[in-house]
Amino acid sequence: MIDPRLEGRTVLITGANHGIGAATARAFARQGAKVFITYYRAPSGRSEEELQRLRETAAGGPLLYEAMQQQAAEPLVAEIASQGGQAASQEADLGDATNIPRLFDRCEVELGPVDILVNNHTYCVLETFDPALVTEEEFQVHLPGADCIDAHFAVNARGVALMMAEFFKRYLARHGRSGRVINISTDAAHAHGAAALRGRWVENAPVERGSSQRAVCSQRGLVLASTLL
Repeated sequence: MIDPRLEGRTVLITGANHGIGAATARAFARQGAKVFITYYRAPSGRSEEELQRLRETAAGGPLLYEAMQQQAAEPLVAEIASQGGQAASQEADLGDATNIPRLFDRCEVELGPVDILVNNHTYCVLETFDPALVTEEEFQVHLPGADCIDAHFAVNARGVALMMAEFFKRYLARHGRSGRVINISTDAAHAHGAAALRGRWVENAPVERGSSQRAVCSQRGLVLASTLL
């Protein structure tokens, strides 16, 4: 079996209270990494009892997606701990730039300096330029508006860039010897800023001796990774 050398490393994963982020947290924890989970729950008009019922009974679609987004990270933290792993969590809106250094501060206190950053959280409201495609059914689709566009960029582009900047600032200050940044996005987030972010990342990523960078685009979205050796 290949040793990924993750034992004892600290991984910060955004948007990890459900879905791909939660699966990523479990995978890192199984390899012996310490996992710090961040997430954000937008205000919901549904009670926790209703949301839990949807998680247990919904077959899929927007109601289940909303219910999964609204769950706290504590159950995942407890699950990882029950299997002998280490994990902690903090809820924070990445659209608020002041939250980003606070997340790193909290992670350092709880688990140690971040060795691996996984940017997974995205803001996604479906939009279209075609009024005929606007719908309030299932996954709602709206016409573009300034506030919604700003919200997409605040999280999907600016937030990710600031997370990387904070990671590298601390990584270089402590003369880190090994680390990685992984950016994941869906097609929806890609349309609102990940393409621009890709150019910014490739142009501005720190370059050191022994470092390597790669950008991988797929039909499902964008994955960017940099390994500092």
